[in-house]
Amino acid sequence: MGSYSEEPQWRKVYSVSGIIPRSRHGHRAATIRELIIVFGGGNEGIAEDLHVYNTVSKQWFLPAVRGDIPPGCAAHGFICDGTRLLVFGGMVEFGKYTNNLYELQASRWLWKKLKPKAPKNAPPPCPRIAHSFTLVGNKCYLFGGLANDSEDPNGNIPRYMGDFYELELQSGSGVKGWNIPETKGGGPSPRESHSAVSFTGIGSPKLYIFGGMQGHRLNDLWQLDLDTMVWSKPQTKGPTPLPRSLHSTSVIGNKMYVFGGWIPVPAKDKDKTLGNEWICTNSLNVLNFDSMCWQNLGPEQEDLESQLQSQAPHIEDQQACRPRARAGHCAATVASRLYIWSGRDGYRKSWNYQVCCKDLWYLETDPSLQSQNEATTNWVEKTLAQSATVPRDASCKSSKTSGETHSQEEKNTCRDSTQDLEHSTELKTSCAEISSSDHHQTGSGPAVAEESAEFHTHTDQVRPSPDDMVWYDVGVFKSLYYEVNYYFLPADGDQVTSAVSSRVSNTKEKKLPGPQDYLNRDKQELVPGQTYRFRVAGINCFGQGEFSPVSEFKTCLPGFPGAPSAVKIAKGTDTVSITWEAPSLLAGRIMEYSMYMAVKKSRSSSSERPGQMAFVRIYRGTKMSCTVSSTQLENAHIDRSTFNRPAVVFRIAAKNEQGYGPATQIRWIQVDPIKLKPSAAKAESSAEAAQDAADSSS
Repeated sequence: MGSYSEEPQWRKVYSVSGIIPRSRHGHRAATIRELIIVFGGGNEGIAEDLHVYNTVSKQWFLPAVRGDIPPGCAAHGFICDGTRLLVFGGMVEFGKYTNNLYELQASRWLWKKLKPKAPKNAPPPCPRIAHSFTLVGNKCYLFGGLANDSEDPNGNIPRYMGDFYELELQSGSGVKGWNIPETKGGGPSPRESHSAVSFTGIGSPKLYIFGGMQGHRLNDLWQLDLDTMVWSKPQTKGPTPLPRSLHSTSVIGNKMYVFGGWIPVPAKDKDKTLGNEWICTNSLNVLNFDSMCWQNLGPEQEDLESQLQSQAPHIEDQQACRPRARAGHCAATVASRLYIWSGRDGYRKSWNYQVCCKDLWYLETDPSLQSQNEATTNWVEKTLAQSATVPRDASCKSSKTSGETHSQEEKNTCRDSTQDLEHSTELKTSCAEISSSDHHQTGSGPAVAEESAEFHTHTDQVRPSPDDMVWYDVGVFKSLYYEVNYYFLPADGDQVTSAVSSRVSNTKEKKLPGPQDYLNRDKQELVPGQTYRFRVAGINCFGQGEFSPVSEFKTCLPGFPGAPSAVKIAKGTDTVSITWEAPSLLAGRIMEYSMYMAVKKSRSSSSERPGQMAFVRIYRGTKMSCTVSSTQLENAHIDRSTFNRPAVVFRIAAKNEQGYGPATQIRWIQVDPIKLKPSAAKAESSAEAAQDAADSSS
């Protein structure tokens, strides 16, 4: 890249389609040509799914991953080597860090847990978060991070790490083992939430460490010559960036781009921040590796009043010319573009106003290379488009139609069963519930006598209009639910359209449909791992009503357990006891169960889609029962989206050797809506804790 004739320009990405991931922080991103792969992080719960963004088509995808699928994690290491990715460490629960290493083969979306050998004369890296994990050639370099020395799983005693490991990779797949290389020159002090990049110019390859947190924020720059293994602090020119942590650094050409993060508030302005000593920034600093000169391309620290005002409860600014201040975001480079997605703005932490951004931006660093970014998608994206579906835990053997209406979130994620529980009343479980028209009619209008169901298969990710889809008949039923195992193919000579949707509603012109209409019709069985779309219409003596909104569900891949069944809820004085039975389909030994509860949305979620619920795990263990405390119930979200019946929503899923199966959703009906007393003690999610742990010494 040549010198700049003008400053690089930020551009916000609009009109994004596909399954857009929930906003978060503490996640990581890597690139495979035009694809940006995002994994982990959290916001009201740690995210478990792998999301992929195609920068050419502007689409998000959820690949159907398989193998040794890792648990969700935050503040982990994430690197890309060709078409494979490696994940190391991170937080999997509050106070619980890991040192596991996973490999993902993106050409097959196959996860594999790796077990590298320990160094000859030292233990392997301990569990940690907020470390750096950098690829140089066929080796990954691990530095620093934050460990938890507490023996109490609910406690947190942070310890800054300054150790340095080398991990040698095998060609194509696998690793050889950990090694502690012998270095000279001292090296950077222990720290976490720093950044690390590699650069190979005319001379030897070098590793750079910048910033981080060690009781206070840092802005020192360290260089490791990977040929001589000598640490040094290079002399730089120009304005050095302010100390920071939870920022991002990315290399494009011969330049390192530093964006965002936490920075200190000047002493003269601390009275304006109610005692806070740090605030987020949206500054952009660039280091030229050839001249070792810093350049400030954005407001390093704009007027504090406007900065605080911009971080107040957020209203989307359609005229913004750059991303707003944030930390814990992810950054990825595609050709000459630097992409920034999500992160949290950190506004007045003590006021619980921290907002996770959900916008996507890119910085065009060299407009002359614009054409290179318009290349066609590569073979990895084609593989992705063929296998992209709903998340892996959203799978079930078959689907059922029901009168339960799902939120938009649930339409994108298959739930194995939904139960409405009125205190301890038990209802029969069912597989994937299908949205249908309102069957609970009142007044003198006609009641629904029959229902017809159709569905549509698809492999594309852009949902067309229902009128443009090809629909097949499932049948006509006199019940509010039905287990779908097949659909009917058109009769000879018929077009591939819905027999139900093509019928006129005037009964004098045509007889109402019935089961006899499908005699001698060929059937097509549902196949495993396929996503289907359903819609349902009611029929009575006056004809057929309108179809319900289209819902998506995915059939189960073999080997995963079914959903827990026979759920019962008993209310005590200050607690609620929930029990359940093992899935009828075990597919091996059940290793554990997880219970989730829908919680109140933070102010940061006010701009999310209506009806979308946020869930937090409240139980994880082998017992088929759990107790929900009054403190947890105070934080419960009361769902009023279904027939105006307020309910607390729980989800339970079982895990075997293959992984988690589909969840059973339970709606605990509130005949007398629970009155929640205000309390200072609130259930805290793992994602919130991840940030608190990373900034525990601030």
